[in-house]
Amino acid sequence: MILGQTEASAKTASSLLWEISGNGLTQSSYLFGTMHILCADDAKLSDSLQFAIDRAKEVYFEIDMDNPAELMGVFRFIRMKDNKQLSDLLTEQEYQRVKKYFSENRSMLPLSMMERFKPYFIASMLSESKMPCESKNGMEEVIMKSVRKQQKQILGLETIEFQAGVFDSIPYEIQAKELLRTIDSAGITDSMTLRMLELYRNQDLAGIERLTLAEEGGVSSFLELFLYGRNARWIPAMETSMKSKPTLFAVGAAHLPGEKGVINLLRKAGYVLRPMKMVNGEK
Repeated sequence: MILGQTEASAKTASSLLWEISGNGLTQSSYLFGTMHILCADDAKLSDSLQFAIDRAKEVYFEIDMDNPAELMGVFRFIRMKDNKQLSDLLTEQEYQRVKKYFSENRSMLPLSMMERFKPYFIASMLSESKMPCESKNGMEEVIMKSVRKQQKQILGLETIEFQAGVFDSIPYEIQAKELLRTIDSAGITDSMTLRMLELYRNQDLAGIERLTLAEEGGVSSFLELFLYGRNARWIPAMETSMKSKPTLFAVGAAHLPGEKGVINLLRKAGYVLRPMKMVNGEK
């Protein structure tokens, strides 16, 4: 295994997988940037990621994906409060544009089943449906399969209730307008999904950060809520786990880069982060 890059070159390295060492750690831990939905052919374990899984004693995702009660909470928290419906948040003309889009485009669920969903959840599902493939999978699922075989503990850096609360902190009316903007600019949104997939395939964290910042509306309008604030909340839990045992942290790739990204926050806390590279599949 080669980790021999200097700290300066590591800052701009193209890699989704990072070794965490230093600051009193007796064993290395690992940080991996995921993409929640990928084409199945892209959602595979590299030798280096399998190496990290093998050496970790426990694995953290954003939420505890091995807890059925936590996962079922999606259905509880995905809905808007106060019995709000999407039709309450848009004019009749705007709502008809949304209905027309769903009648003409295939989605994971019909609009009739998503009327009470928080609009940002709907927009996220639309983005995922634009992957250029029939068979899809997520990196978390692939990692989970390997971790379960080794019977290692799986934990979450936050709860689904907390994640849902982030959405609740943004007025539903604003979310609905963003959903409408996503639908009205479907061609642009589709191309951004494909661009994000290309950047992820190339492990281009700097490019992922640029694309996230360049997106009009959506996540880029609420980076403190969706990214930076959550990143900062994760660091204490990550430190506690790393000091106890070698750990793999697998979170969305957009959380890793930038001044307020997890990589830089860990460096500021005194840790050394280096991109992991493998040679000829060597472990």
